[in-house]
Amino acid sequence: MHVTKNDLPVKINAPGAHARHLPDFGVASGSLAAEYFTLGAGADLAPLLTGLEHDACQSAHWGFMVTGDVVVSYSDGTDERCSTGDVFYWPPGHSVRVESDAELVMFSPQADHAPVLDHIAAKLATT
Repeated sequence: MHVTKNDLPVKINAPGAHARHLPDFGVASGSLAAEYFTLGAGADLAPLLTGLEHDACQSAHWGFMVTGDVVVSYSDGTDERCSTGDVFYWPPGHSVRVESDAELVMFSPQADHAPVLDHIAAKLATT
């Protein structure tokens, strides 16, 4: 199976954040979603995650940084930087801050990440 990035349905379309999310893209211990994110420099997801468990994304993600630079902050107080060309795994319990315009491809457990995206979309709708 393959899908072009522009054929992935738009889940979030806000200034500085554009998320495409295709559920049921594959199976690995549950259904995986294919996701393509475009995030503007200065975007900080932390305020949008407030209200979730530990005020953090509780989904794991496997992915690739197409371009850009992000800092991932974990609930245990550690941070790590992911930059253009990096392959990554982010376990549950994290937030993301964008240092320079970024595009990334992720694969996430659908049952875990869809509610997080819905939560973010609801927060954006009230701002």
